[in-house]
Amino acid sequence: MAETTMDSLLVRINELAHKAKGAGLNEDEKAERADLRQKYLKLFRESFRSQVEMMQVYDKNGKEVTPEKVRQVQREKGLRND
Repeated sequence: MAETTMDSLLVRINELAHKAKGAGLNEDEKAERADLRQKYLKLFRESFRSQVEMMQVYDKNGKEVTPEKVRQVQREKGLRND
């Protein structure tokens, strides 16, 4: 089976949302919607965490001011050597 993407999940979530506003959802569709929402949130959190882990912050003078907690996570992942 192809990898599930956030976009493909959103398409189906939106289809179910439109149906819910109109004719309503049966129990199977409600369960599917809940499952899709959980999968979407999981992918969103993973993506966001990855972005934060790769983040580097600099002040206007060019000095790195990346928060220590982010630098620590980067060291643990082998993304940083300092």
